[in-house]
Amino acid sequence: MKVAFATQDNIHINAHFGWAKKVDVYDVSAEGYKFLNTVEFGGNLKEDGNEDKLIPKIKAVADCTIVYVSAIGGSAASRLLQNKITPLKAENQNDEIADVLNSLVKTLGNPPAWLRKALGQKTKSFDFDDEEE
Repeated sequence: MKVAFATQDNIHINAHFGWAKKVDVYDVSAEGYKFLNTVEFGGNLKEDGNEDKLIPKIKAVADCTIVYVSAIGGSAASRLLQNKITPLKAENQNDEIADVLNSLVKTLGNPPAWLRKALGQKTKSFDFDDEEE
């Protein structure tokens, strides 16, 4: 699964989703994790009420299962959930991305119900019986 982190320093989960200038994306499995990329955003990100600033962010995390943030507005959280992306708030701005990734790797061996649900939303099932040969 892909997991995104709103960050200011690429180490901590310390950025508000709407205001984040950077989002780091990782691929996470029960075997480990791998950094994929950092998506950077410009413009006046702290302008409240500017819903247009959310569009590129939601596109950037569209294939992610989870997005970790230090804070998130109701509109952004709603849009993520509508796109089957689970927003999670870090306990505090000192939470390190690596610690959360290591915890996720361990958790994927026997995921809790909320994570199984999030993973199920991002997994498409195909009925191969309907295919023509």
